[in-house]
Amino acid sequence: MIRKNILITGASSGLGRGMAIEFAKMGRNLALCARRVERLEELKTELLRINPDITVLIKPLDVDDHDQVFEVFKAFKTEMGEIDRIIVNAGMGKGASIGTGYFYANKQTAITNFVSALAQCEAAMEIFRAQNAGHLVTISSISAFRGARRAMNVYAATKAGLTSLSEGLRVDVLGTPIKVSTVHPGFIRSEINEKVKKVPFIVDTETGCKAMVKAIEKEGGNSYVPVWPWAFMRFVMKVAPLSWLKKMS
Repeated sequence: MIRKNILITGASSGLGRGMAIEFAKMGRNLALCARRVERLEELKTELLRINPDITVLIKPLDVDDHDQVFEVFKAFKTEMGEIDRIIVNAGMGKGASIGTGYFYANKQTAITNFVSALAQCEAAMEIFRAQNAGHLVTISSISAFRGARRAMNVYAATKAGLTSLSEGLRVDVLGTPIKVSTVHPGFIRSEINEKVKKVPFIVDTETGCKAMVKAIEKEGGNSYVPVWPWAFMRFVMKVAPLSWLKKMS
């Protein structure tokens, strides 16, 4: 099945922008939203240059404004007629070690990456249940499998929560025309980690986004990208001692 009309949140930069470019090459219509409208305008121009035969709709959206999430998703649905796939991608990586005076940064990450992801899932599923069709994709992280320290502590916890939420939703719609997939990217260079210098197995944005789109198109329950080394490393991470995890994060 070809999912022709695709909605992506957090599309103005990083992985969201990269996925939009790959889907444009494939001839898919795109509904893109993010806080930075000027970047969306630039991306729309680029996408139509890549493929002038597609439709590209853009709208401003701060996913932490939960009422606005529902409004924007419904507006895209009205304009497109039907939405075939919604990618819950918007997220952030602020934070510091718990107890070091950065509660509000950690709180912001917790809200954006989990509560606001829940709002997006709710809005998406309302559309899909009404259509009795659709593909919900949540962008988690390889860090969802184990706890992490320092700035990654809350981030990893939110991604574990998102993975669990997505699996529960997958169970809920099992046997229906609605599909739910969770993508667990490994280390992909983007704005969220551009200041981090030494990262093992990191790939550039284009390589990472091509792997993500390939996994999304397969519509499996869980995917780990790029496949090498993360499909293997997830098993290692599950049994690794805490001393090993400390060196990783």
